[in-house]
Formats: sequence, structure tokens, C-alpha cells
Amino acid sequence: MPRTAVVVPTPDGACPATLHTPAGDGPWPGVILYPDAAGVRETFAVLADRLAGPGYAVLLPDVYYRTPYTPFDPATVFADPAERARLEALVKSVGADLADRDAGAFLDFLAAHPDVSGTGVGVTGYCMGGRLALRAAGRHPGRVAAAASFHGGNLAAEGDPDSPHLLAGRMRAAIHVAAAEADRSFPPDQHERLRRALTEAGVRHTLETYPAAHGFAVPDVPTYDADADRRHREALAALWATALHA
Repeated sequence: MPRTAVVVPTPDGACPATLHTPAGDGPWPGVILYPDAAGVRETFAVLADRLAGPGYAVLLPDVYYRTPYTPFDPATVFADPAERARLEALVKSVGADLADRDAGAFLDFLAAHPDVSGTGVGVTGYCMGGRLALRAAGRHPGRVAAAASFHGGNLAAEGDPDSPHLLAGRMRAAIHVAAAEADRSFPPDQHERLRRALTEAGVRHTLETYPAAHGFAVPDVPTYDADADRRHREALAALWATALHA
């Protein structure tokens, strides 16, 4: 699949990204792909290629563009205390307000790009990116038509004023959440809190729990699960076919 290095203008500077498109002539519906906490790397570029293949223009942004950093090794980062601390500090550097502004810039970029069609954008995210995807749906309800979270964490944390579930009343997108089993970042109480918030707000949604561990859809992490990965891509294809081609 063609990959094009691009720069997305944001209120806080230039965000490096890649735009992944199918072979052939567009335009195609736009998608934003948020990586996990370890950030943009080849694993996510390959995923963006695969997601673009059936007919989508997929933007993969470097969400840590404000802070220069040395790439992480997803296979060892959580076993190394120093690396884990470095990663956690980087995650905290992308606060809710900054992420929401970035989402608006990513949407503006796709809206102006000649390879992108339509007005409704799909957003998908993994781990930390799942939270960002749902926040994008809540903060930009007229522009995000579908949002998905895979093994996302802190989606409905009690006492968190930035928790995505608090934005359910603003969401107009179709929402798909696939959780991991025994995931400390998204325990049963959060699952129920999110389900209740989406149901009460009348949001079209699907909440599932895969028989797999946190990280199941990302091939370069130790907990990767090929069956869960395949299932997640099938779920995305179904979501986008319904929400992005209306």
C-alpha cells in the first residue's frame, strides 16, 4: 500500500504523520489511527497499510510530536523500571486538552486532503489510543462517524474528569469497544460504567471482551494474539462499512 510522509499543522506545532492509501485512484473515506502507548513504529505502519487496503485513507500521527524521544522496545519496556517510567511520563505529557486539539487538527487535515472523501471520519485506537479515539468522538461529534477502541484503558474511570464515558451525551458516532480479559486498565466496573453511559445517551455501540490479554492486536508486544487480531480487523471492517459509506 502507498505510504506518504506528511506533516499535520496543529496549534502546538508540526505533527509528523504518514498517510496510507490503497493502490489506485481515490478519494476514499478518512480514518485516524491512534497507536498504543509505545508510539508510532513499523508495526502500526503495517497495520495502517492493512486497514487502508479495502478502501480507506488512514492517517497515522505521532501523538508525541511535542516531545523528542528515543523509541521504545514494546517487548521489554514494561519489564525495565527506567523505561517504564520514561514511557509513563511521555503518556502523561499528552493531556486531554492537547489530545482534543490534535484530533481537531487531524480531522482538518483529512477534510482538506484530495485523497479523502466524505465528511465522516473513522477513528481507531489501541491501549492509550483507544481512550483518544473515544474522546475524539465526544469532542468532535459532527465529524467522527465511527470510533473504536481495542484493549483501551481508562475509558470509564470513576473520578476522572477527562474520562471518555463522560462525553457519551455528545457522541454521534457508532462506537465499538473490544476489551481484553482481566485488564487492570479497564476492569469490570469501568466496562459497566461505559456501557451504561452509552446506553443512556442513545449511542449506537458494541462492547465486547476478547479472550485475550491487553495488547492482543499489536504484533510486536508479548501478549499479541493472532486470533484476536484477526477478529479486531473484521470488527473494524464491519464498523467502517456501515458508518463511513452512508
